[in-house]
Amino acid sequence: MGVDWNSFFEGFMTALSFQNLLFIFLGGLLGTIVGMLPGLGPATAVAVLIPITFGMDSTSALILLGAIYYGAMYGGSRSSILLNTPGDGSAIAATFDGYPMTRKGQAGQALTLATLASLIGGTVAIAGFVFLANPLASFALQFGPAEYFFLLIFTLSAVVSLSKGNMIKGFVSMLLGLIVTTIGVDSQSGVYRFTFGNPHLSEGIDFLVVIIGVYAVGEVLYNILVIKDENQQMKEDVGNSWITKEQWSRSFWPMIRQAPIGFLVGILPGAGGSIASMISYTTEQQVSKKGEEFGKGAPEGLASPESSNNAASVGAFIPLLTMGIPGSGTTAVILGALIMLGLQPGPMLFQNQPEVAWTFINSLFIGNIVLVIINILLIGLLVRILKTPPQILYPIILVLAFIGTYTLGYSIIDFFILMIFGVIGLLMKILNIPVAPLILAVIIGNMMEQNFRMAFVSHDGFLQMLTASPISILFAVLTVASVFLPALFSRLSKGRTES
Repeated sequence: MGVDWNSFFEGFMTALSFQNLLFIFLGGLLGTIVGMLPGLGPATAVAVLIPITFGMDSTSALILLGAIYYGAMYGGSRSSILLNTPGDGSAIAATFDGYPMTRKGQAGQALTLATLASLIGGTVAIAGFVFLANPLASFALQFGPAEYFFLLIFTLSAVVSLSKGNMIKGFVSMLLGLIVTTIGVDSQSGVYRFTFGNPHLSEGIDFLVVIIGVYAVGEVLYNILVIKDENQQMKEDVGNSWITKEQWSRSFWPMIRQAPIGFLVGILPGAGGSIASMISYTTEQQVSKKGEEFGKGAPEGLASPESSNNAASVGAFIPLLTMGIPGSGTTAVILGALIMLGLQPGPMLFQNQPEVAWTFINSLFIGNIVLVIINILLIGLLVRILKTPPQILYPIILVLAFIGTYTLGYSIIDFFILMIFGVIGLLMKILNIPVAPLILAVIIGNMMEQNFRMAFVSHDGFLQMLTASPISILFAVLTVASVFLPALFSRLSKGRTES
C-alpha cells in the first residue's frame, strides 16, 4: 500500500472539522478518566462507551473509539505514577520508576514526562503507520505458534534478567505467575486444574485481579504495616510540573529508541502494550549507562515504556485496518463495534473507503496533541491526590480496587482472591522479590501454553519447533543471551575492579 497523498490530506482536513475535533477531545477525556481507574483498562473503556457511537456515521465512530482507546492508554499510567496502581497491564512498567519519582516529590515531573513520552511514541508510530502499514502487516502474518511461543519466552526471560543479584528470586516470581495461569479448565482437554471444586475458578483468575491485588492492595498494606519512619514517607511536595534539562536529556533518546519496538510488538496480534512496555523497559536498562538507577526513580525508566506502549496501541490498528484482524483485546472490541456500525475493516478498506482510513490515521496524530494538552492541564488536579491524608487516601484506593475487581466478574469470590494477592504482594515487597516477572507471567502464561502445545503438535517435537523459522531461532538465541549475558558482564566487571 503506497501512500495516497490526496486521500491523506483530505483525511487530515476532515479530522480537523469541528465535529471530529469534538469527538477526539471527548473520547480522549473519557478514556483518560476511565483508564485511571484500577481494572478498567482501554478494552473496558471502549466497551463501556460504545453506546455513545449509536447513530453516528462510521468515520466519526471510529475516531471516537480510537480517541477513547488512546486516552485510556494515557490514563492508565496516571494511577501507576501517583498510587502505584496500574490502570491495566500495559501501565505496569510505569510503576517501576514513576512511583519512586512520586515518593521523591517529583509527581508533577513524572506525569509530564509520561505525557511527553506518550506523545513521542505515538507520533513515531503514526509515521510508521503511514509508510509501513502493508509490509508490516504481511510480516506479522509470518508469526505462527512457534514464533509466538519463543517471543513470549524471550519477554519473560528479559524481565527476569532485570533482577540483578536476585535472579533466583526473579525465577521464583515468574514460576508463581505461571502456576496461577494453570488454574481453570484446560481449553484443549477440558480438564479442571487446581479449581478445588469451586466453579468460579473454572474460568481461571483474571490477571487484572492479580495486578490490582499485588500493586494496589499490597502497597496499601505495606504502607500501613511497614512504613513507620518519617524519612520513608512520601514527600508532601509534589514538585514542579516542568521537567529538568537533565531529565529531558536522559529520556529523549530512550523515547525515540523504544517507540519502534513498541510499534512492532503492537502489530503482532495478541501481543499488546504489556509485552511492548516490558521489553522496552528491560532493553533500555541493559543499554543505559545508569541502569543501576532503574527502579529508583530513573526518568528514562518511566519514559521508555510509556513511549513504547503508546506506540504499541497505534501498531495494533495496522492488522485491524489492513486485514480485519484485531491486534489487541481493545481493537477486538473496536472491530465488533465497527461491524455493528456497518464498517468492515480489511484489505479493501484503503481502496474502497480511503477517506475513512486516512481520516482516522490523521485523527490519531491530532488526538496525540489533544491528549497532551488534556493531561498537562489535569496534572494540577491529579497531584492533589497526594495531599490527601493517608487515613483517607488508603481506604479510597482499597474502595477503587474492590470496585475495579467486582466489575471484572461480578463475583464476591474475586474479593477473597484480591486480598490473597494483596498479602502476596506485601510479602514479596518485604522479602525483596521482584513483582514484574509474576505479573507478566500471569498476563501471557495462557497464551504461551496454548502456542507451545499447538507448535509442539504441528512441528512434531521441540527441536523441529525451535528450527521452524529464522524468527524462532532469533528469539531462542535472545532468550539464552538475556539470561546469561547479565551474569557474564557482572563477573567481567568484578574482575576488572579487583585487578
